Amino acid sequence: MKQDIHPDYHPVVFEDSSTGFKFISGSTATSKDTVKWEDGNEYPLIRVEITSDSHPFYTGKQKFTQADGAVDRFNKKYGLK
Repeated sequence: MKQDIHPDYHPVVFEDSSTGFKFISGSTATSKDTVKWEDGNEYPLIRVEITSDSHPFYTGKQKFTQADGAVDRFNKKYGLK
C-alpha cells in the first residue's frame, strides 16, 4: 500500500438527530463537534437523520399506503366481485 495517500481513519460517534441514539464506529468523517463517550475519551460527533434506531425497516413501523392492487381497486369502484 502506498504511504500518505489514504485519509485518516479514526473512531467517530454518530448520533441520530430524531431519537438521540448514539453509536461509535470507524470513519474518515471529521467534525468540529465532540462528545465524551462511555470510555471517557472524546470523539468527533456526526449528527445523522436516520439510523437503524429510527429507520422503518429496522423498527417494524412501516406504513403501507396502498395494499390493494389495480384489479382490486377496479373491482371495488365498479362493484364487481
